[in-house]
Amino acid sequence: QVQLVESGGGLVQAGGSLRLSCAASGLTFSSFVMGWFRQAPGKEREVVAAISRSGGTTSYAESAKGRFTISRDNTKNTVHLQMNSLKPEDTAVYYCAAERLLSESLYNALFASRYDYWGRGTQVTVSS
Repeated sequence: QVQLVESGGGLVQAGGSLRLSCAASGLTFSSFVMGWFRQAPGKEREVVAAISRSGGTTSYAESAKGRFTISRDNTKNTVHLQMNSLKPEDTAVYYCAAERLLSESLYNALFASRYDYWGRGTQVTVSS
């Protein structure tokens, strides 16, 4: 079965950096569009970024543009989220998601409802 396991979360001061990783198993990783989402307490889950199967196309939420970078390694079945210049409002549980049917152009890839597979999340806390 498909398993997505996130790691790399933690406590960091504002302005700091973290690199999240998501290890995938039970799927042909290179056939799946991957996404990162986050959910803060009392808020809905929101997109952070998505990446195409080849890694050649990426898409970001406005809040992530210029600060976060999504990447993937299809030889290691992993997807990463490099987060720089972190802000207290970035505090959330970060989730990795995978979907086989999304377009390589990432049309609709920023919508959580389009993803079938999810990890359990990793907590990111940014202190002011």
